[in-house]
Amino acid sequence: MSVDATLAADDAPLLLDLTRRMAAAAGLDSQLQTLIDAATRATGAERGTIFLNDAETRELYSRVVVGGVVREIRILNSSGIAGNVFSNGTGLIVADAYADPRFNADVDQRTGFTTRNVLAAPIRTMRGEVIGVTQVLNKSGGEFDERDLSLIEAMNTQAAIVLQGSLFVQSMEASRAQENAFLGVVTEASTEIMLGPLLQKIMGAVTRMLNAERSTLFLNDEKNGELYTEIGEGLGAQKIRLPNTAGIAGAVFSTGRSVNIPHAYADLRFNPGFDKKTGFFTRSILCVPVSNKAGKVIGVTQVLNKRGGAFTADDEARLKAFTAQISIGLENAKLFDDVQAVKNYNESMLESMSNGVLTVSPEGMVVTANAAALRILKVASAAGTKACDLFPAPNDWVCERLAKVAADGQPEHTMDATLALGGETASVNMTVSPLHDGKGGAMGTMVLIEDISSEKRMKSTMSRYMDAALADRLLEAGEDILGGQSKTATVLFSDIRSFTTLSEELGAQGIVQLLNAYFTRMVDCIQAEGGMLDKFIGDAIMAVFGTPFGHDDDPDRAVRAAIAMMRELAEFNTLRQAANQRPLAIGVGLNTDTVVSGNIGSPKRMDYTVIGDGVNLASRLESASKQYGAQVLLSEFTVDALKSTYRMRDIDKVVVKGKTEAVGVFELLEFHTPQTFPNMADVLGHFREGLSLYRGRDFVRAKGSFAQALAARPDDKPSQLYVDRCDHFAKEPPPDSWSGEWVLSSK
Repeated sequence: MSVDATLAADDAPLLLDLTRRMAAAAGLDSQLQTLIDAATRATGAERGTIFLNDAETRELYSRVVVGGVVREIRILNSSGIAGNVFSNGTGLIVADAYADPRFNADVDQRTGFTTRNVLAAPIRTMRGEVIGVTQVLNKSGGEFDERDLSLIEAMNTQAAIVLQGSLFVQSMEASRAQENAFLGVVTEASTEIMLGPLLQKIMGAVTRMLNAERSTLFLNDEKNGELYTEIGEGLGAQKIRLPNTAGIAGAVFSTGRSVNIPHAYADLRFNPGFDKKTGFFTRSILCVPVSNKAGKVIGVTQVLNKRGGAFTADDEARLKAFTAQISIGLENAKLFDDVQAVKNYNESMLESMSNGVLTVSPEGMVVTANAAALRILKVASAAGTKACDLFPAPNDWVCERLAKVAADGQPEHTMDATLALGGETASVNMTVSPLHDGKGGAMGTMVLIEDISSEKRMKSTMSRYMDAALADRLLEAGEDILGGQSKTATVLFSDIRSFTTLSEELGAQGIVQLLNAYFTRMVDCIQAEGGMLDKFIGDAIMAVFGTPFGHDDDPDRAVRAAIAMMRELAEFNTLRQAANQRPLAIGVGLNTDTVVSGNIGSPKRMDYTVIGDGVNLASRLESASKQYGAQVLLSEFTVDALKSTYRMRDIDKVVVKGKTEAVGVFELLEFHTPQTFPNMADVLGHFREGLSLYRGRDFVRAKGSFAQALAARPDDKPSQLYVDRCDHFAKEPPPDSWSGEWVLSSK
């Protein structure tokens, strides 16, 4: 008798009983349990598993495990022994599982079970379609044989009809549940107006609907050209902004076409930087555009990591349908959020204003009043009060302005008016303007009150000693700055040479005219570089760069101002010579140091000025320029602080009167021309060589270098000065402690 015949004769009652029990089982899980119980008993196996095929993910998954802990196992429907049986549609008997290359030992490692032998048979429908695999493990007392395989195949055939029907019913129920959830979320979205809660509902629904790990809705910020997310499943409080052309989300937004990527890191458009930032690992991505009713793309929905595999075409279709349904509610919520943001912004702006703002209804009642208005009007609250009650006599003129604006619809401006409130007076500028709605209808009036009381007092004080432009800047900075501050600044002193002789030649009127013309040009040069004119001292000018308001390049500004002054002086002298008038010569000294600035003087007379050693050194350098025959001298402190490069030469180390430490002094040459300083390169080369020899105490050779500089420019006074010094030191050598410095005996 054949095995099949023996199977038919001996096991027919078993198969009939299985069919009866499968039909009586309630639901798919119960049917699967019935089948696997029967299979393990019939074959004497220790454990059995039913694998069903998930067509969407192309995976086999177990629903029931007998003889151990209940777990879900998912494998590719082409891997392992079960995958081989599913793919080929042919049953297998494996006598030694670990010797078979098709066996996946990872499953044993995850479950803690040891597999010895395996029998696996396909589950076929009546049409021959394989829908799963029955697999039994570890036959008690031996190995599985062909009779066991035939028995399992026969049992699978009996059970397939019932299983196929249950799978169909389960699929229909799952689809209906998804549709109900879909409709429920759409209904909720249509009634939610707050953007945050709406986005939270949408993202939660999308994540559940597509069985994903995370989802994010990006909205487009048209102003900044960015996609941003306020709410994202799995993001917590983290927010993301990115250009609306960047990454996969940017590609979907730009093209309006969906993207479904099964392997994110294999796609060049994917930016792994976000994974590094969030600590998340992205496997698969589904991203679809979100469009408004006009068809304009307003954002994208991005779903990550479908559990169990990649996103399918059905997932994409469902997500598109979902976003189409909720897009109108989303746009309305976004619009409401924008309106709320504008409202909050306007309210915050009004509260932060130093000017008082009142809005008044057409009936004359105060609608809103910001904090500044309450402070100026000296009231605790104003909303709901009659506007005229806030301005009692002698402030009746305010009510008159309100009535006039309400009547003719034209704004009224009142400058430097007086308000008498709470027993005190305040100087104010007031503007009363009509308010209109979007259709031009009257909404009432707005009153803008600017309190200028403190500004008037300060201007009155500062007008005694400061020009208007600087006074305005100081008013903006506040009163504290006038009390004194310590800052690094560059001080400039300039002085006209032989001024006494000029005064005797020109007389009182002539010298005043000359100084006015000269000062006008020089002050323009200073102010063009942002310097502050400190004072005129007879024919001298004192200016400061860096206080009361500093710049990053104040030393450069001072040097540029000195260069401009020398060039302007050259033009001025050209005009004077053309008029047969004597040209002017000036000396300039610059020094950079910490100075103290502020109001200095008496209650009757005050000056805003600067004081300190840094000021004194600048004055000494201006005076020393006469001895060196130089026009502009800079201290080493100014040179070290310069950001740009200028033509200059190291001219000396000097100890000014009242000090013991030597200071390096440099001559500025940037303004010279070949006519005013011929053979400059040769002169500077010989001078530099001579100065090095001089400081090295080689006075004989140093004199030779300075003599060569004089040969290139006979009127170079610094070179002549060093020739004389070399002669002096050759006869009377300096002390051993000497390092090249020279003591200035005069101020």
